[in-house]
Amino acid sequence: MVVEQASRAADVAVPKVVVVVPTYNERENLPLLVDLLMGLGLAGLHVLVVDDGSPDGTGAVADRIAEESAGTVAVLHRSEKDGLGRAYVAGMTRALADGADVVVQMDADLSHPAETLPLMVRTLLEDDGAAVVLGSRYVAGGKLATEWAWHRKALSAWANFYVNAVLRLGVKDATAGFKAWRGSALAAIDLPSVRSNGYSFQVEMNFRAVRRGMRIVEVPITFEERVNGESKLSLRVQAESAITPWRLRFGRRGAGS
Repeated sequence: MVVEQASRAADVAVPKVVVVVPTYNERENLPLLVDLLMGLGLAGLHVLVVDDGSPDGTGAVADRIAEESAGTVAVLHRSEKDGLGRAYVAGMTRALADGADVVVQMDADLSHPAETLPLMVRTLLEDDGAAVVLGSRYVAGGKLATEWAWHRKALSAWANFYVNAVLRLGVKDATAGFKAWRGSALAAIDLPSVRSNGYSFQVEMNFRAVRRGMRIVEVPITFEERVNGESKLSLRVQAESAITPWRLRFGRRGAGS
């Protein structure tokens, strides 16, 4: 009886970690990513795939994976492709509604190292003052993909300098997309009112956290080039990323208040 009670107590204490993975035409990468995540052995880990009506059949692949996962993988189907930010807001909202203690943002293209996820979650849970832990390319030990040309590396470094110069976030990798959020912190930043998309979504989320006095912790990662498929970084996304810091600094929208 004592052993059974201890076992039940341990089960209750395990936090629910939901990895939100937006997808659009990631049919080849998604099964690889899910296998990597499930192989981590991280207790309480779930995956929520948010598919924006991928014409390559990613949604059907996600459904098959979910059916075979015994409840650890779920799929949220959206009928239109209206941006990374909208997909994340939908997925995060669903994760919180399903009782997630930790919500992780992660790309489907295998550029984010799955093996770093346990460290990120552990750092978040063991540091009571941390609201979010992000996988950073620009702290000591962090690296960019070796396949990147010099101009891509320069653009990435400049984007982070630019964002911090305008918003003074105090975050070395302000455009990072690999993050583990404490559920309570994520709920406090008013997700439904977030309007940014693309990389500027990451900036606005950081901005809202910092404006509320939340602390962001960075751990080093090696950011890799996508394995299959094409990058979705368009000129429109780049233009929005340039404008958003100024909108956040001087506009009322995005304050999260």
